Amino acid sequence: MAARLMKQCTCLLREAAHLIPAVAPVGQLRLAGVACKTLTSSVTSVSSPSSGSLTELLGKEQVFTPYPERQEVDYLIEKATRPEELLQLLGGDHSLHHNHLALILIRLSYVLSEKPKEKALLIEDARFQQLVRLVDRQISSVWHGTLVKLLRSLYTLVLPQTSKELQSVEQEVRWRLRRLKYKHLVFLLESCASFMREQHSQELLAELLMHLERRWTEINDSRTLVTMMTKAGHLSESLMNRLEDKCLELVEQFGPDELRKVLMTLAAQSRRSVPLLRAISYHLVQKPFPLTKGMLLDLTYAYGKLSFHQTQVCQRLAADLLPFIPSMTPGEVARCAKSFAFLKWLNLPLFEAFTQHLLSRAQDVSLAHLCSVVLAFARLNFRSEQEEQFFNLVHEKLDSMLGSLEPALQVDLVWALCVLQQVREAELQTVLHPGLHTRFLESTSPKDQSTFQKLVHINSTALLEHPEYKGPFLPASAIAPSPSSSSKKITPLQKELQETLKALVGNINQGSLEVATQYGWVLDAEVLLDTDGHFLPLRDFVAPHLAQPVGKQPLPPGAKRVAFLRWEFPNFNSRSKDLLGRFVLARRHVLAAGFLVVDVPYYEWLDLKSEWQKAAYLKDKMRKAVAEELAK
Repeated sequence: MAARLMKQCTCLLREAAHLIPAVAPVGQLRLAGVACKTLTSSVTSVSSPSSGSLTELLGKEQVFTPYPERQEVDYLIEKATRPEELLQLLGGDHSLHHNHLALILIRLSYVLSEKPKEKALLIEDARFQQLVRLVDRQISSVWHGTLVKLLRSLYTLVLPQTSKELQSVEQEVRWRLRRLKYKHLVFLLESCASFMREQHSQELLAELLMHLERRWTEINDSRTLVTMMTKAGHLSESLMNRLEDKCLELVEQFGPDELRKVLMTLAAQSRRSVPLLRAISYHLVQKPFPLTKGMLLDLTYAYGKLSFHQTQVCQRLAADLLPFIPSMTPGEVARCAKSFAFLKWLNLPLFEAFTQHLLSRAQDVSLAHLCSVVLAFARLNFRSEQEEQFFNLVHEKLDSMLGSLEPALQVDLVWALCVLQQVREAELQTVLHPGLHTRFLESTSPKDQSTFQKLVHINSTALLEHPEYKGPFLPASAIAPSPSSSSKKITPLQKELQETLKALVGNINQGSLEVATQYGWVLDAEVLLDTDGHFLPLRDFVAPHLAQPVGKQPLPPGAKRVAFLRWEFPNFNSRSKDLLGRFVLARRHVLAAGFLVVDVPYYEWLDLKSEWQKAAYLKDKMRKAVAEELAK
């Protein structure tokens, strides 16, 4: 190998000695430099055949065409503001190369971007058709960057999908996908993906996504990554998985706007990527980003949509939003309140500010926005210090417009007023009228069944909390236990509670588990106690709370019905021991039905380790409930 290398070096030096003329030393140095470069080239490519003469090497054609210097025509193309100025360049004395023709087309699409009528006229112009044909003939010589812009321009100019020239450009792009830089692929995705889907260029789009996924490691900046997630995440599941991994790698480089875009993309696709959400939350909390009102609203919406509860993030969002409340529109207030309701995060100063702001702009508040706020208040069971004035505003709007709302929204709104104990007789009559509830009773869709369940709760409110209400009510045949309540997956707390109660009661006739009532609620357990605190057989006595009554004997004097209600972690506001509005309503109804309630919250039950402790805990709870009732 060494001998062959020395032989090649000797040959090259001999060629150089023959060709060097007797010129000044500078010329000798230049030629010697060329010889050295040639020598290096020969050493590098060992497998290449023996080199020719130095003259041939020096005269060899370059592999890549150099980028030409800017000419006058380049400036004319850039400054053109009318299609006529650009089309005149075709018949002028200017020397136009293949790239200039493509640039004229690109500039035409920009000039006519907001002029659809002129686009239609341009496509019929003979000069434009000639321009497109010329570009098509020389398409293989158009540079990469110009080519991707050309495709975008042809889509923008609305060339028909059957156009031979458009298909030619698409085909050329497909052939070059492997050679294009990643930034060109991203540009194609960002600017042309929607056109490819609309114009049925599915093959090109599929290949583009394939190349983007294969070369995802080439992403090295946050803007490209965010653009990819926004534009392509919903088109390819596997690509989105790669992008989420890359996002975890680059998240430290993100600014507040990029974090917002990533979160909004995840929310739009309902992708609850917990590692990525945790990383974004960490940077939102640790870095003192200046967040605008729009960013705060979007962040709150995204976290709410994804139901991702992060205490420090919620605290920061609430604290940063508070100064912006006076400048918010009623729609923004409604959107913000709804997002915090999904997060189950009740910040009292913020929600008081919402109430005050809506009252101060009562004339500008629409019923739709007011409905969203009332539903948010009901979910969190928020009672404002100004609730009287606020609900006067709500009832004033509802008096004339409740019947004009969608039936499901009417039910939701009246149900929310029931939760907040602000419902009126006229509103109860509106939603309990047979003309409204019949459609939900007969429907089998989960959404309509959920709405009918709320109607049952409204009916229970009318029966238990409004004795002056005379009707109408739901038909008795419609009020039946929900079959879905018994088919839900049993929780660890529910299983342990049932096992402890079975051991505590002993006889199966002296207690009942999973009791479905006519009020739309399911009791975890029910027992009957006599005056001495002993269990009585349930099935022997009248049970008016059941949808299908059993037993005929009236309750003995002094007997007490006891209902056990367990409260799981999701039943509470975030970082709070306050129940959500739905479960507050359930507890109120059970109390109003004549039960003594034994609450079994998860945070107390978790502290109990042995079966003896759990049984003693339930006995103590029952004694306290009876004592409180006697004290009244």
